[in-house]
Amino acid sequence: MRPARSSALFTLAVAAVLAAGSVAAQTVAPAPATPAAPAAPAAPAAPSILSPAPSAATPGGLALPPSSATPGADQGQAAAPAQQAAKPKPKPKPKPAPAPPREMAISDDPTPTFQPETFFTTAKASERYARIVDAGGWPTIPGALKPGAKGKGVSALRRRLAAEGDLEGGAGDGESWDEGLTAAVKKFQFRLGLRQTGAVAGATLKALNIPAAVRFRQLASSAQRIAGSSFPFGDRYVVVNIAAAAAEAVDNNRVTRRYTVVVGDVDHRSPEVSTRIQAVNLNPTWTVPTSIIKNEIIPKMRKDPGYLSRNRIRILDGRGNEVNAGAVDWSSERAVNYTLRQDSGTGNSLGLIRINMPNKHAVYMHDTPSKRHFGADYRFLSHGCVRVQGVYDLAEWILQGTPGGWDKTKIQSTIAGGERVEVKVARNMPVIWVYLTGWASADGMVHFRDDVYNVDTVGG
Repeated sequence: MRPARSSALFTLAVAAVLAAGSVAAQTVAPAPATPAAPAAPAAPAAPSILSPAPSAATPGGLALPPSSATPGADQGQAAAPAQQAAKPKPKPKPKPAPAPPREMAISDDPTPTFQPETFFTTAKASERYARIVDAGGWPTIPGALKPGAKGKGVSALRRRLAAEGDLEGGAGDGESWDEGLTAAVKKFQFRLGLRQTGAVAGATLKALNIPAAVRFRQLASSAQRIAGSSFPFGDRYVVVNIAAAAAEAVDNNRVTRRYTVVVGDVDHRSPEVSTRIQAVNLNPTWTVPTSIIKNEIIPKMRKDPGYLSRNRIRILDGRGNEVNAGAVDWSSERAVNYTLRQDSGTGNSLGLIRINMPNKHAVYMHDTPSKRHFGADYRFLSHGCVRVQGVYDLAEWILQGTPGGWDKTKIQSTIAGGERVEVKVARNMPVIWVYLTGWASADGMVHFRDDVYNVDTVGG
């Protein structure tokens, strides 16, 4: 795209969206021209600041059966008596590589990601970034920098941060690092959902070197996705920003708490949804989707006939009668004609809490037994539903005002008792899942996250 045309292209795009009506509830679909690779996440539109990590469990929380050990190359070989010698001591196993340090951080911004004015502020921000593109963009930072650094790299960093307004006033000149530059780096990291270290390296360096044209495209595409939204905000509502892998409990236009979440992977994307939370299910069962039966359960049962029983998954016929796994022909796809239901309990793929929010995609928010993924920077690992860290806290917040005094203590004691309970909320609560890779809050601050699903195309 020629830089001088960026503003005009976005204006035409937004006009077309508004003329077509609301698109807020559409599903984020894979771009036909760029299908996701089957074994790895599709490349983001921008240089990614996240490093995908392989999951040790199938989506939905089912643990993979352990693989059989491979015999050593010398197993079963006998040495000639004349040459037989003492066996060498086995080499010590190498220590596992330490986990990479966390670079992302859950934001503590009290401003909700999605507000009534988000479309207008984001559209306005995209126009400002279009002007930056038209002016030639911003400088590239040649390498890592930290407080105390001096030279042309520091000068480039000053000009880079001044371009987006992170560095105040006329402080965009000079080759020495000062406290104002540290504050500007931290402000940039805050807007990008990065740990506020005040130093430039790793994910921060990558994010600084993403071109202005990509940032414009993120803002323009995000504005298009929420144009014409009729979401009923209300005093209390829940927002999930899929791109940020975070959920927000919003009360009187302030974020009461923000939660780390795991969202759909690139092959099973979490859809954009606008609906209402109707109930909280305690000790839920899990009905296995047909796609998982076909693509995962059947292949596992062919190799390991005890897989379903170990994971407490029952096979039910059309009348609800339990069927013995041995009576099912696993060499065919006949199992998709049955209902496979996992018993409630600590090993259940939904964990111990499910937040019921009816929608055409049959997705919801829930607990999970695979809590280790919450500690990773890359959290695009589910089959489309949203797993919530701190789900007990969120459930208590949702159930405020519900008859019966459903505080965290009562929720926990009910779950501990093993009883399956559906608690209907006193007042259906609005909830929206959005995919915002770029947005501006009501105060004008602009935020960005990676386009992991590779769907930002407006102005490209």
